[in-house]
Amino acid sequence: MAKIILTVLGSGSRGNSLHLEHEGRAILVDAGLSAKQLETRMAEVGAEMVEILGIVLTHEHGDHSAGLKTFVKRRKCPIFASHGTKDALEPHVAMADWRGFEAGSKLEIGCFVVETFPVPHDAAEPIGMRVSVGETKIGLISDLGFVTRLVVERLKGCTALVLEANYDEAMLRAEEKRPWSVKQRISARHGHLSNAAAAKLVEEIAGPELKELFLGHISEDCNRPELARRALEEALARAGRKGVRVHETSAGKVGERIEIQA
Repeated sequence: MAKIILTVLGSGSRGNSLHLEHEGRAILVDAGLSAKQLETRMAEVGAEMVEILGIVLTHEHGDHSAGLKTFVKRRKCPIFASHGTKDALEPHVAMADWRGFEAGSKLEIGCFVVETFPVPHDAAEPIGMRVSVGETKIGLISDLGFVTRLVVERLKGCTALVLEANYDEAMLRAEEKRPWSVKQRISARHGHLSNAAAAKLVEEIAGPELKELFLGHISEDCNRPELARRALEEALARAGRKGVRVHETSAGKVGERIEIQA
């Protein structure tokens, strides 16, 4: 059976990038850390010599694209982006090998099949995706304000899921550093997912195929990893899926290399 090795290089407001590897070849989803950090973190987990087939961008925001320009100069790999994301970033990364597509397109990047779908977020043309090698399927939604029926349908049947659990609702309301307008943007329909919203999604889609769940983009000020974990583990229990392993992620350090296999 096909195996994908998943490594969260970083996830959070200070930078996001995901490394998906199969038989010595890999794709990155986003490049929101500096190029130096991306290289350093790949080296930390022994993936520095893996061939990068391309970078697939979820959207243009800096915490998902900051390292792009320097990284592609070093690695000479193509950038796959929705047309809206490409148009927003190409003037700043002009010499790259851009591969534009419409949200909803299916991409074949070497052995990886990347099925994209639109998500609601305050960006030009943001996407979620399901990445497959054989029967092994990894669902990824990073930034979205609410869960659409399309998101639910695309994430059903995944072997692993990388899911935003950005904020705890009570902590967001009580947080004093952000003005009310920013809090409204975070919790709006084109903002980010709360722990409760992420939990509701997981309860709906967690089937017998799901083995690994990664909690991504956890706010350092408006959430705590233990709160996100508790909400999602309770959702898994309600769905009868207590055996699913739950992983916390961080922008500050690289995660473990996790083997994903259907």
